[in-house]
Amino acid sequence: MTHYRFADRMIHAPASFIDELFRVSGEPGVISFAGGLPDAALIDVEGIARAVAAVMEEEGRCALQYSTTDGYRPLREYIAARYRRRLGIPAEADDIQIVNGSQQCLDLMAKIFLNPGDVVGMERPGYLGAIEAFSLYEPEICTVPLDEEGPDLQAFAAMVRDRAPKFFYGIPNSQNPSGITYPEAARREIARLLDGTGTLFYEDDAFGDLFFDGRPRLPVKKYLPEGAVLSGSFSKIVAPGMRIGWILAPQPVLRQFNAAKQAADLHSNFLCQVVLHRYLSGTDLDAHVRRVAGIYGERCRTMCDIIDDLLPPGTARTTPEGGMFLMVFLPPGVSSMDVFREGVRQGVAVLPGVPFYAGGGGEETIRLNFSNADETSIAEGMERLARVVRGLA
Repeated sequence: MTHYRFADRMIHAPASFIDELFRVSGEPGVISFAGGLPDAALIDVEGIARAVAAVMEEEGRCALQYSTTDGYRPLREYIAARYRRRLGIPAEADDIQIVNGSQQCLDLMAKIFLNPGDVVGMERPGYLGAIEAFSLYEPEICTVPLDEEGPDLQAFAAMVRDRAPKFFYGIPNSQNPSGITYPEAARREIARLLDGTGTLFYEDDAFGDLFFDGRPRLPVKKYLPEGAVLSGSFSKIVAPGMRIGWILAPQPVLRQFNAAKQAADLHSNFLCQVVLHRYLSGTDLDAHVRRVAGIYGERCRTMCDIIDDLLPPGTARTTPEGGMFLMVFLPPGVSSMDVFREGVRQGVAVLPGVPFYAGGGGEETIRLNFSNADETSIAEGMERLARVVRGLA
């Protein structure tokens, strides 16, 4: 019997719920609100196909070659120009690094900042992908409660003052899993509390384009230019399979990030970067995003109405302004894991809140995804979920 001597850090890696989630969600007849997928029907396959053909015909040999670690410069210039136009952030191409989806940012940021035992701050509940990525570097994860008004600012101030985390990771726009959006006052106060402390704000903006009202919200980085990094992704607004995201960061951070990225994979998929830039150059991305966000908004409202009408007393929910998720708080005594297991038996899959709570908790919560089901599926699936919860209440 071979003895495999794995690194100690693997002991700290939380067991992933994702494999089980996708296994049961893919069973025939199951309507899934459990995943985090955008609607594939809204991906512009024809437009991307035209971009692929043009790239292969006009610059195929270049696009199929190795490239630089920081990414395809025309794509970085596009991202920087969009920041300037939409949010008034004075970004330039040299401030941006292309990554393999914003998920890679989580790993590389942890790699360059966290030693074992260092403190990292997060929202509670927080994104499970971040919890998994950070845990491999053996930090102490400190959490701040999150509600409809954003992070508890008293708890946030106390954490920064008393624990001095290396960085605080947050999703101010349509947070995953809750769907909550920080009010502008909270963003300004967070910037004020962090200014000059040495604690960086790591702002994950995967959903900032998907506000139902089409109005962008100013990021924390707008108020804390040198004390925040901002990551983004084309996965939710163009195509997740291309795995293209980015980070906007101060130069001292970007130099370390680039070194870690080079060691990890040399560079992100260069062909997809060139194809994506060609596609974006011939597409009205803002119009496309408005259409997608409008459809998601209709689906979210349908789901919220059914929750309010059909789920038993004691149920509560968040009220998303955008994004792809909302969170349901179950009636007292109802376990999210029981809802998950019974739901699969009755043909509906949800994601229990447990993996979103670092250090334990979340047994009374479930996350629902409204982006990847049409109105008919939402109506039927939510009726199934209502039966499950009523039966357990």
